[in-house]
Amino acid sequence: MPRETVILECTEARKEGKSPSRYLTSRNPRKQLEKVEKMKYNPSLKRRTLHREIKK
Repeated sequence: MPRETVILECTEARKEGKSPSRYLTSRNPRKQLEKVEKMKYNPSLKRRTLHREIKK
């Protein structure tokens, strides 16, 4: 089973009325069963924020 591509979206930007940033990453579905969460940089907020997986 190959690695699958997932999209990460900022969780804080919509609360503040800004456009959310999105990043592409991959994960191994055999080892990581839960959704991916990473701290990434959001250029519209000019800081690092929590990004969560929105699609598989």
